[in-house]
Amino acid sequence: MTFAARFCLNCGGTLALIGAVEDSGPKERLRCPDCGWTHWNNPTPVLAAVIECADREGRLLLARNAAWTGRLFGLITGFMEAGETPEEGIAREVAEETALQVQSLALIGVYDFQRMNQVIIAYHAVARGDIVLSPELAEYRLFAPDKVRCWRAGTGFALADWLRGRGHEPQFIDVSARA
Repeated sequence: MTFAARFCLNCGGTLALIGAVEDSGPKERLRCPDCGWTHWNNPTPVLAAVIECADREGRLLLARNAAWTGRLFGLITGFMEAGETPEEGIAREVAEETALQVQSLALIGVYDFQRMNQVIIAYHAVARGDIVLSPELAEYRLFAPDKVRCWRAGTGFALADWLRGRGHEPQFIDVSARA
C-alpha cells in the first residue's frame, strides 16, 4: 500500500494504518486516530482512446509521452473533468493532445490498472484532421492495425481487445526490456 495522504483532511492529525469493520468486513486503511476520518484511496478513472484515423487509411495513432524515458508509444489517455461524461472527456482529450476531431466513439471496455491505482475506460475513436501534438506528447506514429504491438498492462489490454474485435490476434511486447 502506498501512502499518498499523510495528514487528516478533517483535523490535521497524522494518519495511521488502522483496521475497522466495514460493509465487506475487516479492512485496514489510513485513518485518523483523533477524529476517525478515513482516507479511502479509491482508484481514479482514466480515459483512453484507440484512435483510428479515418483520413489516413484507418491507421492507428499511438503517441510517446514527453515524460517517458523510453521510445514506447501508447494510447491517448487523460482524466475526466467534473461535469463531463466519459465520452465527452475522451473526445476532449483527443482534441487537446492531437488536434484530431472525433467523429464516433465506441466503448472497448473497462480495465484495472492497480500499479497506478486507476480504472481505465477505453474507447475506439474514429477521428480525422491535422495532427498537432500538445506539449505533453513528444511524437506520434501511425500503425496499420495488423502491425501494432500491445503491452501487458492497462491500456495495452484495451488495444488487444480492440484488435481481437477486428479479427487480428494481438502481438505482445515485453515493455520492461524496452523502457
